[in-house]
Amino acid sequence: MSKNTDKQLLIDKIVEAIQDTKGEDIRIFDLSGIENSVAETFIICSGNSNTQVSAIAGNIEKKVRNELKERPWHVEGTENAMWVLVDYVSVVVHIFQRQIREYYDIDDLWGDAKITTIENTL
Repeated sequence: MSKNTDKQLLIDKIVEAIQDTKGEDIRIFDLSGIENSVAETFIICSGNSNTQVSAIAGNIEKKVRNELKERPWHVEGTENAMWVLVDYVSVVVHIFQRQIREYYDIDDLWGDAKITTIENTL
């Protein structure tokens, strides 16, 4: 399996895990063409409370560990769960409470990336 196939599988699992826990406003940022970017892909989503943000992060870790046998290199922000970062090195997930996401406006910060918006599933 190629590195790109592995990465796409990881992205798909992460998006599934976010959708399973009702994460909203999911966007995938392809940073591979951006010089000096910290990862190849960012996945950004929102939750409505610290409980939901924690649940999304936990579900991502569990689903990826169980189905792909991968663990994150680093996880940060779980203490207050306002902004949790789950780092799989080539793919970094940012899970925000809505008002924190609006405040930091990270979506615009990486606006020159190729962005894929995932429609909310009901």
